[in-house]
Amino acid sequence: MATVEIRNVRKAFGSVEVLHGVSVDIEDAEFVVLVGPSGCGKSTLLRMLAGLENITSGEIAIGGRVVNTVPPKDRDIAMVFQNYALYPHMTVAQNMAFSMKLAKAPKEVMDREVLRAARILGLEELLHRYPRQLSGGQRQRVAMGRAIVRNPQVFLFDEPLSNLDAKLRVQMRAEIKELHQRLQVTTVYVTHDQIEAMTMADKIVVMNGGNIEQAGPPLELYDRPANLFVAGFIGSPAMNMLPGRVEGGVFRSADGTAWPLPLNGKPVSEREAVYGFRPEHLRLDPDGIRATVQVVEPTGSETQVLMRLGESAMTGAFRERVSARPGEALPISPDPALVHLFDQQTGQRL
Repeated sequence: MATVEIRNVRKAFGSVEVLHGVSVDIEDAEFVVLVGPSGCGKSTLLRMLAGLENITSGEIAIGGRVVNTVPPKDRDIAMVFQNYALYPHMTVAQNMAFSMKLAKAPKEVMDREVLRAARILGLEELLHRYPRQLSGGQRQRVAMGRAIVRNPQVFLFDEPLSNLDAKLRVQMRAEIKELHQRLQVTTVYVTHDQIEAMTMADKIVVMNGGNIEQAGPPLELYDRPANLFVAGFIGSPAMNMLPGRVEGGVFRSADGTAWPLPLNGKPVSEREAVYGFRPEHLRLDPDGIRATVQVVEPTGSETQVLMRLGESAMTGAFRERVSARPGEALPISPDPALVHLFDQQTGQRL
């Protein structure tokens, strides 16, 4: 187990710079998720941690040791890839023991470590099978087992669940989280799926265009997004955002509708702004603002309603059963304690 320090790291491919001075501190035994859209630099940063990409400038330290020029095999890390990367001609046991075999570990040590990992992951009955005889979830467990037997200081996961179906993804993310709680090994996990990030992480690092937009505990990012990008990326369905202006003690959206300003927030002077509220923070209110229903999507546990107010589209997620039909007016109100204001020019939280 070890801390990981990423200090002002830049990465350029020729004249194209993909990471612009990224800095992150990862505590010992912490589970950190790097999340963001495709092309934001999260996988590049993970590969630099692993030693699979060179660092243009800056420093990466693992356990207090700067590893910029240290080969991957000497960094005491273990990486789990998106495509499993199992050898098809080897059994499960042989795949899991392969790195130890390369290190010329004694056979009794290899057997003991493979059996330990197999027990942790529920693979004891599969040790003599080949990868072609396994399901996707079982293959992913083997890839994790191969990492566990190395007893690394740091686990690195590169979108390990993206090839699995939806039900198995939910099961596997719970298993990875449980595995981390049991082993207490520092973990850096890359995904584009913000639900994975929210449910698994001790700390989320939201990346965009080679920069870090915000880092912190999942609920901190959900409750107090630092800017419009984080507000729109964290949460599903995405936050509703209405452009307009703060004036006369209310927020007026572009169509002239008055919305309540956030409660318990700092006083905001009259200015152009963006008003944000999450779909789940809308409520049905007979005296509320009347939005035109476009689509009603019952999901069982809640009803999602796509609506329009003037030129602005918005989504509501209601625990009640909503019987409104497309074209009807639905009276809604946001919870003033849970709304957000952002500067329209900079996108930063007000």
